[in-house]
Amino acid sequence: MNIRQKCVRRTECSATQGEHGNLNDKRFYVVRVALIVALGGFLMGFDASVISGVVRFIGPEFGLSSLQLGWAVGSLTLTATLGMLTAGPLSDRFGRRGILQAAGVLFAVSAIGSALAPDFISFVLARMIGGLGVGAALIVGPMYIAEISPPQSRGKLVSLNQLNIVIGISAAFFSNYLILQWSQTDAAWVQAIMLDAHAWRWMLGIETLPAVLFLLGLMWVPQSPRWQIMKGMRTEAADTLNRIFDQEETQEQIDEIQRNLDSDRGRERVPLKELFHPALRLVLVAGISLAILQQITGINAVFFYAPMIFEQSGIGTDAAFMQAVLVGLTNLAFTVVAMLLIDRLGRRPLLIGGMTGIALSMMLLAYGFGSATYELSEDGIQSLEVPAEVAAPLGGLQGVAHASEVGFRQALAELIGEEAALAHGPEIVAAAITIHPGLILFGILAFVASFAVSIGPVMWVMFSELFPLRVRGLAISFAGFINSGVSFLVQLMFPWQLGTLGSSITFLIYGLFAAAGLLLIWKMVPETRNKSLEELEVELTRAKT
Repeated sequence: MNIRQKCVRRTECSATQGEHGNLNDKRFYVVRVALIVALGGFLMGFDASVISGVVRFIGPEFGLSSLQLGWAVGSLTLTATLGMLTAGPLSDRFGRRGILQAAGVLFAVSAIGSALAPDFISFVLARMIGGLGVGAALIVGPMYIAEISPPQSRGKLVSLNQLNIVIGISAAFFSNYLILQWSQTDAAWVQAIMLDAHAWRWMLGIETLPAVLFLLGLMWVPQSPRWQIMKGMRTEAADTLNRIFDQEETQEQIDEIQRNLDSDRGRERVPLKELFHPALRLVLVAGISLAILQQITGINAVFFYAPMIFEQSGIGTDAAFMQAVLVGLTNLAFTVVAMLLIDRLGRRPLLIGGMTGIALSMMLLAYGFGSATYELSEDGIQSLEVPAEVAAPLGGLQGVAHASEVGFRQALAELIGEEAALAHGPEIVAAAITIHPGLILFGILAFVASFAVSIGPVMWVMFSELFPLRVRGLAISFAGFINSGVSFLVQLMFPWQLGTLGSSITFLIYGLFAAAGLLLIWKMVPETRNKSLEELEVELTRAKT
């Protein structure tokens, strides 16, 4: 081999290494941008679930009734629905990055406002501001990641947002537990920042840190190339795409985006009545059924009130918060399992197996709470951290056994008054109950695992598969609106259900809904695995005569 041949081969080798290095740089750039944007999903999960550690404190703090407590929890979901409806059109006008930045500001304002809230109204308003951020992040985050991702890695990168939501839920449970533990120490810094006196305010305020990190990270995130072309900024779009593709692919992407935009402009706006065409009856019923079932089986009652549920089993506040951490970790682990199995086993097996698990878990919880007894002992009364005027009359319940939670609560209200029973009832019930707490923990974790491996993630996948292309955007928005509405009602009513119906009847109702949902899925929901969207459209939207 002569010197010239060696040099040629070395040049080719260097060029190849340069191309691979450049390709790796582009991949790293896309992943980095997707991770920054997916932090909005983390904030969404954190903001939605951090309230679980707060409900125990704000009831007595603000003197809330059971429905007011439900409003404190559900208000975020109410405005999140509004955020979802408006975020898409606003992102077309102001850009995806601009709406994500606005969401980051809303998260920070909500965290600070709710942490400093002097009264119930201020607290609810602050939570509603956060709800707007949740709705915006839920819609625009995945949209942005999809628009900036190479086709071959789009699915994995978009799934980062959903995974981050679940991680955010887990982080909220863990953060609440840590803050509660720190608040009980004698460390000087705990006294200095008043963590001991205002633990629940710090639980809410700590969200400011990831919100600020999100806003700082967005400074290195470019505008969506699709939005840039939509606004006539082809040069800027080419600069953005050149960071992701080579020059030839960049031009192909620009041409394809332009063709899609031109096609969209020529397309008629789909009216709402189109969803109710007879040919869409099957897919609409299936989609709405999934949207309702995902929430009506009580998942957000568990996520948003987990420590309260565990505390009702008499294990104490610290243990209740620790078990809530297990709820978050279980949700995370089985969401990953669902992502691994959904294309291997199919949608129907996961849904049928998951709904069976949900129904059985709720029946187990109904049995566990239904078999409990309620009787205050002298030691139990002395362990209560309640005002003296509340503790004094409790001797009237000492040694008196009650077979039901509702009966005990009624006797308690007659003894100390309705207002005091609302404020201190959960703590007194926890001191009086005799139950198998391990059974309750197993039931809750089995329920969360069943949900996370089935209808939790599968619903959103099936939404994108069931509906025909012409009505897909409108149909998903419509089903998502119903899903959010049911979620709000569950969160609003859960404290009232516990206080009025008792834990056993409440979980029994959720179990019966799950059993009915299992039958509905068996009869109505088709399998969509390994079928193209075009095949599904032909198969599921048969013309009706």
